[in-house]
Amino acid sequence: MKPFGTPLSTAALRVMLLGAGELGKEVVIALQRLGVDTTAVDRYDNAPGQQVAHHSRTIAMSDPAALRALIEAERPDLVVPEIEAIATPVLEALEAEGVVRVIPNARAARLTMDREGIRRLAAETLGLPTSPYRFCDSLSELQAAIDGGIGYPCVVKPVMSSSGKGQSKLDGPADVAKAWACAMAGGRVSHGRVIVEGFIDFDYEITLLTVRAVGEGAQVQTQFCAPIGHVQVSGDYVESWQPQPMSPKALERAQQIAAAVTGNLGGQGLFGVELFVKGDEVWFSEVSPRPHDTGMVTMATQWQNEFELHARAILGLPVDMRLKSPGASAVIYGGVDAKAVVFDDVAEALAVPNSDLRLFGKPESFVKRRMGVALVHDEDVDVARRQAKLAASKVKPRAA
Repeated sequence: MKPFGTPLSTAALRVMLLGAGELGKEVVIALQRLGVDTTAVDRYDNAPGQQVAHHSRTIAMSDPAALRALIEAERPDLVVPEIEAIATPVLEALEAEGVVRVIPNARAARLTMDREGIRRLAAETLGLPTSPYRFCDSLSELQAAIDGGIGYPCVVKPVMSSSGKGQSKLDGPADVAKAWACAMAGGRVSHGRVIVEGFIDFDYEITLLTVRAVGEGAQVQTQFCAPIGHVQVSGDYVESWQPQPMSPKALERAQQIAAAVTGNLGGQGLFGVELFVKGDEVWFSEVSPRPHDTGMVTMATQWQNEFELHARAILGLPVDMRLKSPGASAVIYGGVDAKAVVFDDVAEALAVPNSDLRLFGKPESFVKRRMGVALVHDEDVDVARRQAKLAASKVKPRAA
């Protein structure tokens, strides 16, 4: 790794983030605290991460020519993908050419940003337990897959999307055409292809934040945060808490699955591994090679939150996975479609005991756009969950 220099100088250690939303913003802040020169790239101006980075660039990251031109012009030391809609073959080519180091590596970026790639790796290459699934390229193929064994209920998702966009739960034949249309509207980059998954009757789902970082003997080691429980509505996270109680056997199995997937992907950094749990049984769902939205709770619960862990891991620094306090997070939605919003009753929200807020600074609001998050720490997780939802409910966005 290049020595740590001074930002905005020729000695700077330079990191470029591809994606500058609320998660990217926190990664930028964590990197800057370690003296790193940061560039935040997004598809629109004034994204949250661009507001705090040393440099900002606006391009269509799914455009191969534009992405290559930017990286070749800027020549960062590290490129850190933070979203799915990226021309990952360009990253693979630039990495192979020795132009840049991609986090955790370009292969991992490609596989995990496509549900087909990561599902086939987990189920077919690694032999890990997953829900039954099929990939479909048309409405008729989707119907045939469901009728041919997937059955109802089932879940349909675009092969490439984020934050639950384009995802539907199907309870019967009347839902199929609507689900296909939803997936076509919600997918990113790879339109026209979906995954349909058989529904698993799980007790709960978790995110297991898994960190591959340099440890003793300068070797990359795999470590785990305490499991994070979460609730999703239409595939989009609405609340999370840490720790999620699990049986010792289930936790051990979850860690084994997470280690297998992230070990195959390789590289250094934090991965968000999503898993379904029923009793002692565990199924792999998805993995993101970067901080996870449900992991925002770690800003209230861990000595080093997920963004600090990611920054340290990619820079080859030691990490501390320990829990500081149980806690919870709850999403604050925009509630309105507006070019600019103001937030009323912030003081009332922060009057909730042990609470904190992150208002992301997104320049435009939509009714179901995530505009902030409430965080609460409490020794009792159930209390923390109630208080986080209460604090979130008190924040009232409105058009400016």
